[in-house]
Amino acid sequence: MRAATVARFGGPDAVEITEHPIPEPGPGQVRIKVSAAALNPVDAAMRSGVFGGEAGIGLGFDVAGTVDIVGPGTSWSTGDRVIALVTGHHKPLGTHADYVVLDGDTLAAAPTTLDDVHAATLPLNTTTAAQALRLLSLTPGQSLLVTGAAGGVGAHTVELAHRRGLKVTGLDSAASGEYVVSRGADHFVARGQTPTAAGFDGVLDAAGLGPDALAAVRDGGIHVGLWPGREPRPERGIRVGALSVRADGPLLTELSCLADEGVLRARVAETYPLRSAAAAHARLAEGGLPGRIVLIP
Repeated sequence: MRAATVARFGGPDAVEITEHPIPEPGPGQVRIKVSAAALNPVDAAMRSGVFGGEAGIGLGFDVAGTVDIVGPGTSWSTGDRVIALVTGHHKPLGTHADYVVLDGDTLAAAPTTLDDVHAATLPLNTTTAAQALRLLSLTPGQSLLVTGAAGGVGAHTVELAHRRGLKVTGLDSAASGEYVVSRGADHFVARGQTPTAAGFDGVLDAAGLGPDALAAVRDGGIHVGLWPGREPRPERGIRVGALSVRADGPLLTELSCLADEGVLRARVAETYPLRSAAAAHARLAEGGLPGRIVLIP
């Protein structure tokens, strides 16, 4: 089978399509025939060596596809439409491939209202948003600032936070204000402006603003980022943390249902065939995408 891999860290041209044996599922595992797999900024970070280690890694965290073969001890059946998240920054093969083998308890049934291309944008970004909100531990009525609020993680955080009764302010480029408000933000702040409400109970710093995002948090509040090791220095009694996302099948099942209910919106900007993964990385590097790039084997 084919897979997008990196034998040397570098730019988009470091992405190669390499051949590998088709993997076989073990006990409790299933093999998925990949229909679509989103390309995320974390893939570009892996490709360029941000997480260190040695090259020789497989790319791809998100997958939507069909169960192809099941191992013993799983409740899934051949032909089931599923979505899943594959974590890890140094895995030999990721989801940017023709097939992927995963533990059955990490899968969720795909949203029935979405095609595989749109469903493939959900696992990483929605799981990250949901787990970040758990880490923030805010209660209904408290205030949350979301930086990068129009991005994949940011927008889903806005959607989920609004549903939980938080008072949400989104921060992003001025052009994205209408979209962020449409997803449930009570207020919007354009990048470079100061939030009208000072002293937020918490901030989800999806844009990685660091100290600037921390400055918007009240004394004793909480700041959560998405890059462990890059947290700003705590001050004023603010709790500072960073999320390491993990696969969670039951949580992803809940999120898939919320997509069917229209709570979570899947956005696709462009699609590329798997063979053009390097070109997809180059397009991602250009920026300005209103949604995810999705690779199709």
